[in-house]
Amino acid sequence: MKQNYGVPAIPTVKVNDKVKIGQCVGIPEKGTFGIPVHTGISGTVTEIKNIILPNGIKTLAVVIESDMKRERLESMSQRSTLDLSSRDLIGIVRDAGICGMGGEGIPTFAKLTRARQHVTGDFLVNCLQSEPYATSDLVVLMEYPTYVVSGAAACARTCGSKVIKFLISDSRKQELEILKNAIDTVKRNYLDLKFEIVLFRDRFPQGYYRLVAKALYGVELSETDTLEEKCNAVMFNCSTMCACWEAVSDNIPMMSRVVTITDDMGNGHNVLTPIGTPVSELLSNSNNSVDTTSGVVWGNAFTGIAIEDTDNTPVTKTISAITVIRKLESPRTPCIHCGICVENCPMGIPPNIVYEMLSQGMEHKASSEGARNCISCGTCSYSCPAGIGLTKKIASFANKGRIIEENSLLHNGYYDMSKTSDVGEVSLLENYDRETEEQVLDKDTIILPFEGGKKV
Repeated sequence: MKQNYGVPAIPTVKVNDKVKIGQCVGIPEKGTFGIPVHTGISGTVTEIKNIILPNGIKTLAVVIESDMKRERLESMSQRSTLDLSSRDLIGIVRDAGICGMGGEGIPTFAKLTRARQHVTGDFLVNCLQSEPYATSDLVVLMEYPTYVVSGAAACARTCGSKVIKFLISDSRKQELEILKNAIDTVKRNYLDLKFEIVLFRDRFPQGYYRLVAKALYGVELSETDTLEEKCNAVMFNCSTMCACWEAVSDNIPMMSRVVTITDDMGNGHNVLTPIGTPVSELLSNSNNSVDTTSGVVWGNAFTGIAIEDTDNTPVTKTISAITVIRKLESPRTPCIHCGICVENCPMGIPPNIVYEMLSQGMEHKASSEGARNCISCGTCSYSCPAGIGLTKKIASFANKGRIIEENSLLHNGYYDMSKTSDVGEVSLLENYDRETEEQVLDKDTIILPFEGGKKV
C-alpha cells in the first residue's frame, strides 16, 4: 500500500474478496497526498498483513492468490473519446495510480500540476537508463514507442509546454531509430508541439535531474531547487509516459510494469510484471538465466537495496530491476586517502571525508560538506580500492529526510494544494467522470477509480 512519495493507501478489500485485473485494492485517505493501488491479477484476497520493505518502510500489504483466469474489469476498454481537458487528463492520471517509475515515485498528477502552474517550456522525457545491466525502460521504448511519445505529447499539452525533448544515449542506435519513427507517426496529431531528440554520452549516472539540468541548461541545482523553477522544464521517465497513455487511451490503471531480471554478468531478461509480485516468484521463473543462490538486490546494481526476505518483498511501481549479485568478499583496509572516490563522485561530494564525519557522529559537519546531495549511485564504494562501503552510510544519512510515511506535501512546498483550482477539488479520491447528483450528495461514500464509478 506504500508505493509512492507521500502517504500509503488504505485497503478497500477484505479477506475472501474476489478481485479482477485492474481493480482498486487500496486508496489514500481523503485529503491526503497519495495515489490508489490496483491489482494486476485476478483471484482471492487471502490476507492483509504488515510487511517491511528493504528500504525500512513498514506498510500494509494485500495478499492475493491468483486464480489463473486473468479476468479483467469490464471498465478497462479503449476510451471512446480523447477530447479531454487538462483537468480530465490530470484526474485520469491520478486515479490510475501513476507515479514516477524511475526515481522516488512522486505522484505524476502532482508533477503535472506543478509544471502547469509554472507553465514550463521544455517537457523532458528521460530515456537515459544508464545503470549497468538494467534495460527495462529501453524495452518499453522499443515495444511501446507510440505510447511513450503519445503520453509525452498529451502531458506536455497539459503542462503548457511547447517543446518535448527525448533524452537518450548516443549508443542506443536501435532505440533511437524506433523513437524517430514513433515521433514521425505521432507528431501529425500535435502540430502545436515541437519534438526534439537530445543525445547524451553513455555513462553512469546520467539521468538524475540535477545532472540533466547542468548538462542541458548549465544550471547547478541545489537540493531544494526544482527544474521547473530554475530551468523552466519538467522531466518524466519514459515508462511513466507509457503508463499515462495506457490510462488515457485504454483506461488501464498502473497495475504492471516491465522489470529487468539480471545478474552481474549481464545474463537475464525483461518481463512484464504485475505490481506486487513477490521477488521470489520472479526468480523462480527466471528459466535458470540467473544464479538465484547469490545475493539479491531490490533495484539496480549500484542503487538498489539488498533483500533478505524475497518471499515478502514485492515488485513496486518504482522498482525497474531485480539484480542478482555474486557474493564477493572484497579486501578491506583503512582508507588510504587516494582520492579516487572524490574524483568519481558525480555530485562533487568528498565521500572519504563525509564517511569519517558520519562515523564520528558529526552529522552537521557532514551536511556542510554536501552529504545531503548524495544520490545513492554507489560509485564511491565501487571505486574504493580499500573496499570501504562508503555509499551505505552516506546514502542512509542523505535519505533520512526523503522517506515520507505520513501525510506530507512534496518537499520544498512545490505542490501547493491551495492552488489546484484548475484541476478540481483537493480530494485525491475525486472521480473525474461527471458525477451524478446522488453521488455528490452521498457524503459517506467514496468512488473507486477505474471501476465504473463503483461506490464503497
